[in-house]
Parts: sequence; structure tokens; C-alpha cells
Amino acid sequence: MKDTELVGVQQTLNPVLKAKALDNRLPDPILGDEHAERVMRRLDPAYDKDRFGRSQIGLAAVVRAKAHDDWARSYLADHPDAVVLHLGCGLDARVYRIDPPPTVDWYDLDYPSVIALRRELLPPREHYTLIASDVTDLTWLDRVPRGRPALMIAEGLVPYLTEPDVRRLLTSVVDAFPTGRLQFDTTPVWAWRFSRWDPTLRRYGGAQFHCGFDDPAALADWHPRLEYVDEKPMYDAPILMAKAPAGTRRLYRVLNLVPGMKRSTRIVRFRF
Repeated sequence: MKDTELVGVQQTLNPVLKAKALDNRLPDPILGDEHAERVMRRLDPAYDKDRFGRSQIGLAAVVRAKAHDDWARSYLADHPDAVVLHLGCGLDARVYRIDPPPTVDWYDLDYPSVIALRRELLPPREHYTLIASDVTDLTWLDRVPRGRPALMIAEGLVPYLTEPDVRRLLTSVVDAFPTGRLQFDTTPVWAWRFSRWDPTLRRYGGAQFHCGFDDPAALADWHPRLEYVDEKPMYDAPILMAKAPAGTRRLYRVLNLVPGMKRSTRIVRFRF
């Protein structure tokens, strides 16, 4: 395999991909992503060989992915002519899981090194375009057709941007399209401030969060056309408690007793 170097926050795609691959090995998976398992095996053939490697502790990230998938399917069912902006896509196989109709134009965007890996590890398809760019360099919007409904998906991206960059991104997408949905996840202010000491993030090139929102619904105030819709649970999601192995369920029940933990990630959506 070609040696493509990932640095800093780009390296965080690995544990999320691993969680999705391990989920696919469950008897009744939450996401059931065969692409994730196949790609993870190519990146690290021994990823699941030791005891920790088989742990399903990352299933909350799988729940987050399913929440985004379910929202996306619902939106595309009502808007089969939509443009999808999948930002910070990493090695996620969302376009293959959802399998949108050919009337949908789908754009996956991430850093050039990540897009290079995608080209190597995941197959091409029609009406599907890869954009190699920093998401904060908004010139990438010039490559996307306007005048159609838009769906912006940003899973695990927003906390790594600064608040001014988040604001510019959201308002620019709203300005660019006549109507649409924005769906992403956020962390509260305490999680943002703690992230510089988070041992998990520090393993990945010193990655840390750069913004947090205690009331993400308030982001609707950034643009007169933007309206908060709702949110979905992650760490206490019913599907997590129903499908996770017993040990993983017990762990999350304990974690959810910690003040602030239950909503330390909020999966939110807006319309415009």
C-alpha cells in the first residue's frame, strides 16, 4: 500500500474507522459497514488481534454515524435532486452505505492526504466527487453546483475548527444554496477546554478541540435563514444500550452518571 502520511487531527480518522469495523463484527451490528472492516484490515491487518483491539468501547461513534446516516436518508428521500456536502469525510463509507440515487450529486471533502487514501482504498462511483481541500478554505464551494437543495454533513469535524471558522462555514453554505439542512456534532465548552489534556487526542499528533457550544441551538442566530431543528442522543442512545455487548453497556451507563458526560457530544441539525 502506498505510504500516505497523516498528521495531527487527520490521524483521528483511525479510531473512528476501527469502531465501525469492529461494529461490523457484532452478530447484530449497529451500522453494518463492510467497507469499514475491509479498509481497516488493509490499514492494519492486526487491528483486532489483542484484547483491547476487540473492545467495543468506540460504539458511541458508530451510533453517531448511524444518526447522521438516518437523517441523510430521510432528507434525500424528500429531496432526490440534492447536493450533498460531506465535510471532513475521512475514510467513512457513507456514500456507499446510503447509496443515493443518480439524481444526487455527492461531494466528499477532506485534506489532500486523506483524499489520496480514499482514492486508494475506496471505489469510485458516478455522481460522486472527491475534493482535496482544507474545509476552511471556502474556495472549494466554487466547485459545487448551486440552485439546488443542499445537505451538509460534518461528522466529528466542528469541534476541531475555531468558532470563527465554524461560523464562516455554516453561513457560507446557507448563502450558497436556496434551501437545505446542516447536520453536525458539537461538544460543550468544558470538553473543548479539557481536550488539550485528553489522553486519547494527545495520541494523535496533539490533536485538540478548538471550539465548544453549551447551547448549539443558539448557532441559528448566526444567519437569519438558519433554524434549529432537533438533536439525537449518542452516549445514551437506545440503540447503543440495545445492541452493545453487556460490558460496553455497563461502561456507558457508568460514564453517563458523570456530570456533563451524557451530552458531551450533541448531534444536531438545522434547516434553512
